[in-house]
Amino acid sequence: MNQSSQFGIIKTAFVCLLFVQCFDGTTVVGQSFPVFKAVTIDPQIDKVCYGLTVADVNGDGRPDLVGVSDRAVYWYENPSWKRHRIIADQTVKDNVCIAPLDIDQDGAVDFALGAGWTGTGTIQWLRRGKTLEDKWSVHPIATERWTHRMRFADVLGKGRPQLVVTPLNATVGKGVRLMAFTIPKNPTMDRWVPVVLSDRLNRVHNHWHVDFDENGTVDTVAASQEGITLITSHAGSFQSKTLNSEAAGEVKFGSLGKKQPFMATIEPMHGTRAVVYTQKKEGWDRTVLDESLQQGHAVWMADLNGDMADEVIIGHRAAGKGDVKGPGLYAFQLDQQSGQWKKHVIDNGGCAVEDAIAADFNGDGKIDIAAGGRATHNVVIYFNGN
Repeated sequence: MNQSSQFGIIKTAFVCLLFVQCFDGTTVVGQSFPVFKAVTIDPQIDKVCYGLTVADVNGDGRPDLVGVSDRAVYWYENPSWKRHRIIADQTVKDNVCIAPLDIDQDGAVDFALGAGWTGTGTIQWLRRGKTLEDKWSVHPIATERWTHRMRFADVLGKGRPQLVVTPLNATVGKGVRLMAFTIPKNPTMDRWVPVVLSDRLNRVHNHWHVDFDENGTVDTVAASQEGITLITSHAGSFQSKTLNSEAAGEVKFGSLGKKQPFMATIEPMHGTRAVVYTQKKEGWDRTVLDESLQQGHAVWMADLNGDMADEVIIGHRAAGKGDVKGPGLYAFQLDQQSGQWKKHVIDNGGCAVEDAIAADFNGDGKIDIAAGGRATHNVVIYFNGN
């Protein structure tokens, strides 16, 4: 299964080996796992950091970090992490989701942006000026009330990605219209024609894309009130299949190596449980990693220790009920010998995680993690010292 602030002050380094727990609560010490160093690159990104993405904004070959706040979009320049404004106060509040792509095919990255998620729900794209010092322009795509998440993926099999948008709540009738917008030849003037992938789910908090059956076609997996739903294309129409029926708010796919796909979720939406599902010949095995979270809101998959198997990165935005209360950021690692998942604490209380993403930010070949805070209002990169 394929899948404006200066450089922030370095916080006191912490070692994620201090707390390593199995999903059943057993504490173990001394397991091989990276040491992460937290660097706050923005102590105050307006009121909320709603979302993060990675893109090479200035074309220097380095991955920059892009953050979405309630009123603005910023990019943080690698390696100084200086903050630059993309837009501010040019959309209805609140901005909530972002997706990078060279939309106008001029060789430089642009962004799609969702805003006004509790009201009108505006979908637009952001085009840079002649230089990065010039003001970016905002171009409307569509309106869809409750617009909440977006990603680019070629779910229609056209050879170029479409913008796939998920509203949070029912938009037409009793369901959420999960739509794919085709980028027109002239994206600033022509209509972005939508195709409805699904309109029967409710409370769809997030979605992901994966070639689920490895047939060369990109599929969509949605986390909703109904559980985890797979949406596939067959002869121009779309079919939905329930993978599991536990209400969920987040979903990501990863691999444990040797074609061992698995998925991770937060259950329910804004929930208390971090859960993994491993695929078997028939159905999925469900394992609860942690049920002490409060307001679970971020899931990502990445191989953090170079063992060719993905770890599960989990973030929650309010203090929980466990020994490690947070809010915080954790990584769960599968011990291949014992079959148990071990919990590594990366941040305990420093960031009320609204969103998290993983990438090699400093080019050392090791995967780092970035997180954006809600109540803490900050943006932090956790550099992998493995």
